[in-house]
Amino acid sequence: MRVAHMVAVVRWGAAPRLAMAGMLVLLSSLLPAHAETPAAYMQRVANELVAASRTGSPTAFASALRSHADVPAIGLTALGSYASSLPKADRPTYFNGMVNFIAKYAAKEAPKYPVAKAIVVGASQETAGGATVDTSVTLKSGESYDVRWRLVRRGDVYKVREAEVIGFEMTSFLNNMFQSYIAENGGNPKVLVMALNR
Repeated sequence: MRVAHMVAVVRWGAAPRLAMAGMLVLLSSLLPAHAETPAAYMQRVANELVAASRTGSPTAFASALRSHADVPAIGLTALGSYASSLPKADRPTYFNGMVNFIAKYAAKEAPKYPVAKAIVVGASQETAGGATVDTSVTLKSGESYDVRWRLVRRGDVYKVREAEVIGFEMTSFLNNMFQSYIAENGGNPKVLVMALNR
């Protein structure tokens, strides 16, 4: 049995073994989120956001947001009581406009705060409500600040639901801005959708 096994290995050759190893690496990268800890996931997201901030590209920020933000939940919460007035058919356009708005804002602000690194420094245990992950962000000036991220699970993947900087929740800023705009423009959320997609 041993000899037969050795012959089979020799016949198989190096090239197929390398192909198989490559396939295993690829498959491991496609494993669902529960195979990745919240801390590891958030470090990956932080690396993408740092890369986006260095390019200053709205497209890079938008790509990271679409991949990792809990866009529907963030978007509908931002509308508050106006969410029920927005037809479901208009929601994809609204979500797209919201992502582009945030991406443009982030790209505009990024040069003011050049980031040197963002390192995960702690994480909670995941519960039914999700997990929190703490990140220390260091600017090129040497200044640093902490960001607390709240992750939720959507199927087999994590999504970022909230980012809190110095006690300030980023979604609160969005909620106030969007709801005030709707209120000042006749109370129709479609006005906001049009503004976000200009």
